[in-house]
Amino acid sequence: MSKDSKEESTGIESDLVNLARLAASESLEDTRLFLARLIRKYRQSHPDLASRLDQSLKSTQTRSSGNSVLRRGAPVSDSSEAALPVDGDSRLALIRVFDDRAGLASPILPNSVHDAIGAIIRERQESQRLAARGISPTRSAILVGPPGVGKTLSARWIASSLGKSLWVLDLTAVMSSLLGKTGNNLRAALDHAKKHAAVLLLDEIDAIAKRRSDESDIGELKRLVTVMLQEVDQWPDSGLLLAATNHPELVDPALWRRFDMVVKFDAPDAASIGVAIKRFLGDDQEVFKSWIDVLAAGLQGQSLSDVERSINALRRGHALQTASIEKLISSAIDQRQEDLSKAERLNLAIELAKAGQHTHMQISQMTGVARDTIRKHAGPSPRKGRGLK
Repeated sequence: MSKDSKEESTGIESDLVNLARLAASESLEDTRLFLARLIRKYRQSHPDLASRLDQSLKSTQTRSSGNSVLRRGAPVSDSSEAALPVDGDSRLALIRVFDDRAGLASPILPNSVHDAIGAIIRERQESQRLAARGISPTRSAILVGPPGVGKTLSARWIASSLGKSLWVLDLTAVMSSLLGKTGNNLRAALDHAKKHAAVLLLDEIDAIAKRRSDESDIGELKRLVTVMLQEVDQWPDSGLLLAATNHPELVDPALWRRFDMVVKFDAPDAASIGVAIKRFLGDDQEVFKSWIDVLAAGLQGQSLSDVERSINALRRGHALQTASIEKLISSAIDQRQEDLSKAERLNLAIELAKAGQHTHMQISQMTGVARDTIRKHAGPSPRKGRGLK
């Protein structure tokens, strides 16, 4: 046995011994977290082992929830959900739980955002190493960007990578009809998250952390901002506080300064859209292989959630044979034509010409780009075009 093989075998044995020790101690939650860590560790090098461990993890989750099946990515019952704080009047839980510990596909993000999210994860994973130097990991971060760019999915990815569930503060429950209770609800939810060293997401934080100069809000809502300022300042190293907003201009400036990191999400670039289209096509990727560049050009400027809706509609149409592939493609990109800039229309025209399914005249009618311009960038027109119309 080679030295590398021997070290690898020793590493696996050590992991299994630690897993057995946790199981023997009847610490179910710690055992689950360690299982999730092993699944990520061995997914590439030992896929069969990772798959079997994944099945074991899923079976423990199923038993703990009264034999109900957990649906990946949906709000689910956590082992501590019975203790989650609730609104005294409505009895609604103040926190929703997303359990992706069994695995979650990495979000499709621009490189700068991907690096920032990766840094948060690594700091938490290497927190002891930082602590040895007297350094705290990032305790809080605010995710900023328009809807559908991956803010919530990124929060779920962070929690999943750390072997934890994502807790989301449910603002509809926190905002009591009795405004005097809203502050109490907010503190109860935040205190519970701190106590359990949770990864907590405050979604749409602008709803409870508006600028205190906003004259349209009454005093109670302004006092919520003060609560948030105190909580972010005092958030412990053991937990991670995330916030998300679509409207950064509404958030009180004092709150921005309290967060350790600001991560700005922009609309996806062409490369990200191409990657997303391939993922969203799933089993139909081979069918639409020659059209992926056309779709990427035609869906430029859209959020990934909008791209996913368009691709799902495309796949449904193909499955039900409601129209030819060319007409389905036309329908998908025609809806986005008015949103494209002049440069993006030219890019779409070039990709359509490369596909070779239609003439330059047809492309010009679709995109508004002159035939001479198309010819200049894409070469001569084919003699015949099957057409998209």
